[in-house]
Amino acid sequence: MGMATAMETATALEKPESGVDLVLVFNLGSSSLKVRLIDAGGDTLWQQSSSFESGQGGDGPLLGLDAWLPEALAPWLERIGLAAHRVVHGGDWFTTPTLITPAVEEELSALIPLAPLHNAGALAAIRWLRQWRPALPQWACFDTGFHSTLEPAAFTYAVPESWRWAGLRRFGFHGLNHQHISEVVMAQHGHHHPSGLRLISCHLGAGCSLAAIRDGRSIDTTMGYTPLEGLVMASRSGSVDPGLLLHQLRAGLTVEELERQLQKESGLRGLSGLSGDMRQLREAAATNHAGAALALEVFLHRLLQGIGAMAASLGGVDVIALTGGIGENDTMIRSELAERLAWLEPFALVVVPADEEGMINRLCRRANYDQAGQGSDAAGD
Repeated sequence: MGMATAMETATALEKPESGVDLVLVFNLGSSSLKVRLIDAGGDTLWQQSSSFESGQGGDGPLLGLDAWLPEALAPWLERIGLAAHRVVHGGDWFTTPTLITPAVEEELSALIPLAPLHNAGALAAIRWLRQWRPALPQWACFDTGFHSTLEPAAFTYAVPESWRWAGLRRFGFHGLNHQHISEVVMAQHGHHHPSGLRLISCHLGAGCSLAAIRDGRSIDTTMGYTPLEGLVMASRSGSVDPGLLLHQLRAGLTVEELERQLQKESGLRGLSGLSGDMRQLREAAATNHAGAALALEVFLHRLLQGIGAMAASLGGVDVIALTGGIGENDTMIRSELAERLAWLEPFALVVVPADEEGMINRLCRRANYDQAGQGSDAAGD
């Protein structure tokens, strides 16, 4: 099994054609914001992270951008050609990078209930930037977009027809990073598999998900209608028996309490009774902390189950790629997977650094270039 190096990763991707000099990328989490300024060669000229109040005010979370962003960007202001935003949930409406117009902004606002913390934050950044730099084109990239290639058999839940008509289906998440992983791995390994590379992308961090990717297209994934489904995560439960949830509701737990406990008090944190941080759990397990040991065992068990399911969807696997804070840095999970997956056909196990902002930059440059080309063609006609 091979291992990708950081230099190979950095040089594997084709630089997207674009007439744009610098792209300003916004990546909103539930309570944090990463901003990067990326040039036409894919290099980062400047980046900064900040936290914000997750409680929502009139226009969404209180990002406080006025206090630091204009001054920080002053040296490059005239070179910024477009802004690009990560929007977690695009619903059924948005599957590709989209130029933000007033009509699009209204539709994004209607999607806030599907991902209230993340989508509301992205909209707050969009609205702030429109006020600060009204002439700057803004694009949105969607975490659900990469999974829009799922077939009905993969995205349909076996629930009443009225639920399905209401749009209750699997969407999948972490799509921007899964797509980044796919592009890197295809560039490095695709030529070895001319009939179509079979890749399992393992995004393992505070949130965890798998994607089964055939020849660059997502065909299956572990997260569902929300990012709660699937693998065990830092503080999120992953998949549980729906009957267990009904039992807890009947026992008197409120919907709000249930959501808080599934989102914030479950996963590695709930299993260990200690922490959702994999590094702390490794240290504690080494000193015979029973809860930490259980958390690690359950995490690995569910991860192996998920990889097996993705391999079944693909009909085999050529490459398994690890990414995210755990995937990139936890050497024990790497060796455990190599040992426990030896039953699979020969495959490469690689580590690829996560880069959502880089993927957003590439997608929006391509979309902007394509739009400009279409505009030129239309003008020529």
